[in-house]
Amino acid sequence: MFEDKETKTEISSIGEFKLIDKITESFKITNTSTIKGIGDDCAVLSYPNKKILISTDMLIEGTHFDMSYTPLRHLGYKSAVVNFSDVYAMNGKPKQIVVSLAISSRYSIEAIQEIYNGIALACKNYGVDLVGGDTTSSLSGLCISVTVIGEANLNQIAYRSGARFNDLICVSGNLGASYMGLLVLEREKKTWAANPNFQPDLTGYEYVIQRFLKPEARFDIIDILRAKDIVPTSMIDISDGLASELHHICKESNKGCNIYEDKIPIDPQTMLTADEFKISPVTAAMNGGEDYELLFTIKQDDYEKLKDIPQISFIGHITDNPSALYLITKDSKAIEIKAQGWDSFRDNQ
Repeated sequence: MFEDKETKTEISSIGEFKLIDKITESFKITNTSTIKGIGDDCAVLSYPNKKILISTDMLIEGTHFDMSYTPLRHLGYKSAVVNFSDVYAMNGKPKQIVVSLAISSRYSIEAIQEIYNGIALACKNYGVDLVGGDTTSSLSGLCISVTVIGEANLNQIAYRSGARFNDLICVSGNLGASYMGLLVLEREKKTWAANPNFQPDLTGYEYVIQRFLKPEARFDIIDILRAKDIVPTSMIDISDGLASELHHICKESNKGCNIYEDKIPIDPQTMLTADEFKISPVTAAMNGGEDYELLFTIKQDDYEKLKDIPQISFIGHITDNPSALYLITKDSKAIEIKAQGWDSFRDNQ
């Protein structure tokens, strides 16, 4: 999975500081709020008349990613994008990131450069500056920690706690694809482990695999909402599954919800793959996670502004009972929504 052994250069041959110079030399400053980036004891940022949004995320080898099927460049890209998504989930815009790596001796300079190539591409695509970080050695694999700094006007920030009775529940894109991509990759990995001569054939699974290995954050939805002069009453990104995120919004807002099975957006390839694995596509959407779509609520008065936007689906509404979260099935049965998505400290197998 790593690079050709002929091009492998040990990090110890150049040391930490030259490694930092090498992997950051191509990063250029693009935001006026970045006064000083890499090269001093601290980055210097300036945000006149803005509120600052900060979030951090950590990816651990063996827990959050598997190097047997994860391209290094994709890993770098994903590690940045999932942090951008947290800022968009507050109706803000990401501007800077700080990246720290703990690196084991299995990783060469070329491998680390590939990770940063992915980070650089994400920064370019989303207009974000890399302004600092740290590198250190690890005895147990690779760890990537990313902190993102974003901005928003005070009257534009969307919290989880703002949902109100009869608000409409909206979701961007489609759900469940990332989880199905993970299942495909895990299946191929097990087959390869049993027979090292096996050559995986991923034809027909391109979309779901991409959704897992190289997700995108939904900045386009933020732009649409601002163009329509809509501030969501609540918002969250879908990293741990639709069910878990609904629970977060309802708990923080002290409300309940009804969502409708036939309104949940699911891509045709996700449906086909779920059928192959004998899994309900709705189960994948509710509990799979890592879709990084946006789940948000709006006032009913804003419905007309968004009803014709193809990237947004209306899946339900907020109710007054905080202990009543229901999925309404196609045959009108009400099923209690339980948060069964990813939990870092629970057995997720």
